[in-house]
Amino acid sequence: MKKKTLVLGASENPSRYSNMAINRLVQKEQPVVAVGLREGSVAGVAIDTGKPAYEDVHTVTLYLNATRQEEYYEYILGLKPERVIFNPGTENPFFAKKLKAAGIEPDYACTLVLLGTNSY
Repeated sequence: MKKKTLVLGASENPSRYSNMAINRLVQKEQPVVAVGLREGSVAGVAIDTGKPAYEDVHTVTLYLNATRQEEYYEYILGLKPERVIFNPGTENPFFAKKLKAAGIEPDYACTLVLLGTNSY
């Protein structure tokens, strides 16, 4: 099943996990949108800045630490995704609780591992 994913904290730097995630999502033919600090492009996916009003986002995968996530709380809640993946280093029990209260599944996992084991 195709699930549109928002990669939040996207980077053009090939050594960053967000970059690897975008590449892997594209390889797996999953629809992907990306938001980062700077505009750019990874594997043909445009990196947007700000808080674009994307439609039908199923999953938000976080590559921002807990402090950097704060400014995106309302944005993410407003997108109404089905789940938010907290990749290693992005754990945030406070935000996870807010998500759960809004009916959104917080998932402490690694996007690359989920894609690699076909359990995405």
